[in-house]
Amino acid sequence: MNKVRVLIAEDHQTVREGLKLILNSQPDIEVVVEAGDGNKAIELTKELLPDIVLMDLSMPKLNGLKATEKLKESCPAVNVLVLTRHTEDGYLQQLLRLGASGYLLKQSPPGELLHAIRSIAAGGKYLDPAVAGRVIGGYSSRQTHTVHSGHEELSGRESETLRLIAWGHSNKDIAQQLGLSVKTVEVHKSNAMKKLGMRSRIDIVRFALLQGWLEET
Repeated sequence: MNKVRVLIAEDHQTVREGLKLILNSQPDIEVVVEAGDGNKAIELTKELLPDIVLMDLSMPKLNGLKATEKLKESCPAVNVLVLTRHTEDGYLQQLLRLGASGYLLKQSPPGELLHAIRSIAAGGKYLDPAVAGRVIGGYSSRQTHTVHSGHEELSGRESETLRLIAWGHSNKDIAQQLGLSVKTVEVHKSNAMKKLGMRSRIDIVRFALLQGWLEET
């Protein structure tokens, strides 16, 4: 099994140790190196090219926002999962524009951290459920009720479902956010994939990229 290689960028050693303990306890994830500031995170990323950089937003010398910007410029293939206590839309939107693959609150349980890392490693995006609702709400208000794909048209619910899947959310998460049953979400997913000739989750992510769903402005 190829493990997901993670670099932890966090200035508090106690927090780093806790994160490392959680991640290294998993058979499919390993922490390859740690950094205590943004500059060191960029230096080590260039050297080791991890799959994911777990980036604290508040760090000395170079904060997580600037570090993400510089890292994506120099190592665009490396994914950045931001870990922060900030729930403000300003931080979220800036980081998404800079190319971050995920945004996770430190207040979230360990299971969410693992879910986020695995979702991103599989080619998806991830937003903490505590902030995802605002992004989805903004998206819904800007979109029409159908998506023209060159195949059959997707309904609003079908496109919303695919978009949330592309962001890395489970059927249960989607059901809660859209106020639907899990079974209904599964039906929307199945119908949408059939209309678009999709066979896998990777197909959904590719379609989301083409639609611009993973690029927030």
